[in-house]
Amino acid sequence: MNRRLFLKSSFAVPAAVGVFAGCASETEPDPEVSETAATRSLERIGVQLYTVRNLLESDYEGTIQAVADAGYDEVETVWDSERNPDDIRALLDKVGLVAPSTHVPIEALETNLTGVIDAAQRLGHSYIVCPWLEEDQRTMAHYRNHVVLFNEVGAACKEAGIQFAYHNHEFEFEPTEDGVIPYDFMLDAMDPDLVKMELDLYWIAYANRSASEYFQRDPGRYPLCHIKDMGPDRGMVPVGEGQIDFAAILAESETAGLKHYIVEHDHPEDALASIQTGITHLRSLTF
Repeated sequence: MNRRLFLKSSFAVPAAVGVFAGCASETEPDPEVSETAATRSLERIGVQLYTVRNLLESDYEGTIQAVADAGYDEVETVWDSERNPDDIRALLDKVGLVAPSTHVPIEALETNLTGVIDAAQRLGHSYIVCPWLEEDQRTMAHYRNHVVLFNEVGAACKEAGIQFAYHNHEFEFEPTEDGVIPYDFMLDAMDPDLVKMELDLYWIAYANRSASEYFQRDPGRYPLCHIKDMGPDRGMVPVGEGQIDFAAILAESETAGLKHYIVEHDHPEDALASIQTGITHLRSLTF
């Protein structure tokens, strides 16, 4: 099941958007990064549950336990219409996990924002992230509408004590029919206080753009990132088995405003092995 179908299949009812830990302000030291005089390393690492979606379908509680057993501290959830949010919160509490972010499809933001925010307030969320735009939603006319919607969603979220954010793929870096780079347009047109960005490190590399370039362009705008790796054929591989220099990117965490580091693989051959490889690699990094 791809991300689009996964999101669509679980967006009908505002049941569980995820659970959150609070986030530090952009001017505070990053609590997820430990620092010595010489080096820094990641203290808290998360995983996007989309990576283990097939396992969740067959054994939800066992899969969440396996994520905790792999050594993760946080999870990023995906909109779920079948499970009670209180039950999810209780399960995460039981295994010692928190969920500092969640992915909610644009359709739910358009049609049921009140329900989304209500669920988020009940669960103590800090971030709601829009993760995807359909192909027919990627014209400049649509992007102009999207930024209006996202500013409105961001304002409503802020009023509720929640931060709204947007997650990229590669297509936001492809020029539209008007020659505009949608990602740049969105950064300029969306209020930076109302709409933060969750930068996907694989997809920006796939688009042949630089994460550092965007950190410098809009410092403090990127509280979350997806850590995904790229093989020699540009395909996705488990984190640590590819070519992306994560240490160099993470060294710019303070400039970027990064607080949450989220491992993901869209189509892993072995989901649990993939997330174990990823956290082992990230725990070994210093920068």
